[in-house]
Amino acid sequence: MAADRSGERCSGGGLDVCWVSDLGAARENNEDACLALPSEGLLAVSDGMGGERAGEVASALVVQWLPGLVAEHVGRLENPPQHDVESALQEAVVALNHRLRIECSVFGNANKMGATVALVLVRGRSAHVGHMGDSRVYLFRDGKLERLTRDHSVASMLLERRAITEEQAECHPMKGQLARYVGMGGEGRADVRTIELRGGDWLLLCTDGLTESLSDETIQDLLNKHHQLDRACQALLSAARSRDNITVLIAQRQGE
Repeated sequence: MAADRSGERCSGGGLDVCWVSDLGAARENNEDACLALPSEGLLAVSDGMGGERAGEVASALVVQWLPGLVAEHVGRLENPPQHDVESALQEAVVALNHRLRIECSVFGNANKMGATVALVLVRGRSAHVGHMGDSRVYLFRDGKLERLTRDHSVASMLLERRAITEEQAECHPMKGQLARYVGMGGEGRADVRTIELRGGDWLLLCTDGLTESLSDETIQDLLNKHHQLDRACQALLSAARSRDNITVLIAQRQGE
């Protein structure tokens, strides 16, 4: 888990990675967690939820268990096609959801404890993106920011069904209520997609402490002003001024 207002970096597997995390203005503990294993091509952020430090425990368990589950489900495949990797990632997240749900029930917190997950698994030029909840993954390429995930919130679901407008979604009372998250009842499936990476591409993973404060346009502007990973992470963190925990992870693909 990333330390508060600290920056960390690591490299491997053709990726340079930097991440920062902060309590925010109104939190006593950091319920965000961050995972960076570039040599394995695995990146993730998680935002915990639940009272009495349950969220902090949930997000820590997500990033603790995720590498083993990805290795178990994806690692068994030899030269797999894209669809097989996506299916294996789905299986890994289903297993993650089930495991956290059991852990919650052991502590009597089955309906209170959970976490988001936003992950990227890089294999060669392919980046397999999976998520549950409202933590996000973006691609930053040639100065343009593209969101690769959609929020699994009740308000976003209503917006997709055109039951509310974008303006109403921004201030909807159920904006922060998640329709999908790790630890929920049922199968708990993630959305998974695959993109092709180019040399110099940036992958941005973040919790909602960032995106509640900054628009996509503002994030894009800041990334265009700061060309070094550590400075870009700190610039986003400083600009957000969120009441919530904020975690930002940026990975750059090396080569061409």
